[in-house]
Amino acid sequence: MTPETLTHTPPESNVVATHSPSEIQPVFDDATRKRIDRGGIYALGRTYEEGLWSTEHLDEYLTMVFKSPATRLSLFAWSRLFLAAMDKRIINRQSGRGAFNIGEKHYNLGNDLFRNMLDSSMSYTSGYWASASSLDQAQEAKLDLICRKLDLQPGQHVLDIGCGWGNFAEYAARKYGARVTGVTVSSEQAQFANQRCEGLPVEIRLQDYRELHEQFDHVVSIEMIEAVGRKNLPAYYRVVDRCLDEGGLFVLQVISGNTLTRISDRNLDQYILWLVRHIFPDGYLPRVDELIPPSDTKLRVEDWHRYHDDYDRTLIAWASKFNDNWEQIKGEYDERFHRRWNFYLLGCAALFRAQLIDVGQVVYTKGRAKSRHYPVR
Repeated sequence: MTPETLTHTPPESNVVATHSPSEIQPVFDDATRKRIDRGGIYALGRTYEEGLWSTEHLDEYLTMVFKSPATRLSLFAWSRLFLAAMDKRIINRQSGRGAFNIGEKHYNLGNDLFRNMLDSSMSYTSGYWASASSLDQAQEAKLDLICRKLDLQPGQHVLDIGCGWGNFAEYAARKYGARVTGVTVSSEQAQFANQRCEGLPVEIRLQDYRELHEQFDHVVSIEMIEAVGRKNLPAYYRVVDRCLDEGGLFVLQVISGNTLTRISDRNLDQYILWLVRHIFPDGYLPRVDELIPPSDTKLRVEDWHRYHDDYDRTLIAWASKFNDNWEQIKGEYDERFHRRWNFYLLGCAALFRAQLIDVGQVVYTKGRAKSRHYPVR
């Protein structure tokens, strides 16, 4: 099957193309319809991977699905959701070597995959589109926004928890003259980041963040907290508190949502279950109240900046580039992977469009800030 046509016009435009329900709605055969009726959105994703249905406007169709009342699930499907919710509360899957699971199963899928999907800086997080007209501009604007929120000065030492392919580390060192120590649990990311930052005051480590004990002027963590796990959120904040100098700033970019609770949206829960099983093992989106640091730390919130529409545009840009470059990488991945990756990228875009999840930057200080903090946009 050919890749789905993207609903959005290219990211250089603010115009969103829309289509009638008859143009969006796929046609299911009887067997596929029965599977989806029993299994909900989880089954919708599985049958899409298997090539049992298609639509030319996958992001619009999934937005329509997410905004619709959740279907009544079979006992088996409901039990799967219940067990997933209990798993997050009872089992710490990020303990010990489990912390490296996300790196091995997702970020080590191959640098070629991400190089053919992401911008030139290899930023695998939401861009900031306030004044940007391209993906590259949006990602650079995001990195610069974080540096400005830190009031980053030459020679200051910044810890980057979940440094990815080293995009922030390189930018902060090259543009602001900062020293950066970055940690990641992906061997492919660490190797790539070390190569790109050669000659700069940057150290990249393949290391669990919980092993950190040094002191830093500032801390940055860009969409890494989603891999921490629900049971480890308090410990994550305690590590930041331990490593951050008195009066230092911590900038957290985070995807948040209320998932797998008694009052959460069941359409969201079903999609998140598919996402955790097939894309991001052991992932967890923190709730807003879980982003308030534990009382035994000295961290306090100074600013909260939300911009969920920007992630919709970022994901659409990634999907467009991924599909445009599919011919270059399809020898390494099969068609099922191709369809699964589209369901992931366009499904997440639909979640943001339906306002079921959010993205933003939170600025924290440790104790009394060294200077008065003014919100930066």
